Amino acid sequence: MREKMLAGDICNRIVVIAERDLSLAKAAQLMRQRHVGCLVVVDETGAGRLVVGMLTDRDIVTAVVARELDATQLTVGDVMSRELISVLEDDSIKDMLVTMRRKGIRRLPVVKAHGVLVGLVTLDDVLALMAEQLREMASVFETEALRERRERP
Repeated sequence: MREKMLAGDICNRIVVIAERDLSLAKAAQLMRQRHVGCLVVVDETGAGRLVVGMLTDRDIVTAVVARELDATQLTVGDVMSRELISVLEDDSIKDMLVTMRRKGIRRLPVVKAHGVLVGLVTLDDVLALMAEQLREMASVFETEALRERRERP
């Protein structure tokens, strides 16, 4: 395990994406089919998939359903969050968590220096990593107890 974990180390590199012109109804269906709560919105470029926004299930509920708008008449681009908040693949997990806390978000696209999509990191990913580390720490206590029972019966 690396001493300093980076966003690129823990991000999921299989990301469900959408383009701005996809209908919102199709986007919601895609989220349901793929069992995800967000889509990373990208523009396909020669350099790769450039992240231009995010669409979450909450965006759909608050901007469309709660306002009784017709999702078949809207596109991802109409509803997505345009304020691009992302982290670089070389950013530390600590910096990533600071960004999540400051901005009040649970998901971040992980990008290369020019905004090209690398992956997606979620608070769930960080919690899973922390749980794994806590399990390892707990095993230290178990090993210590076994050693003591062997050495001092």
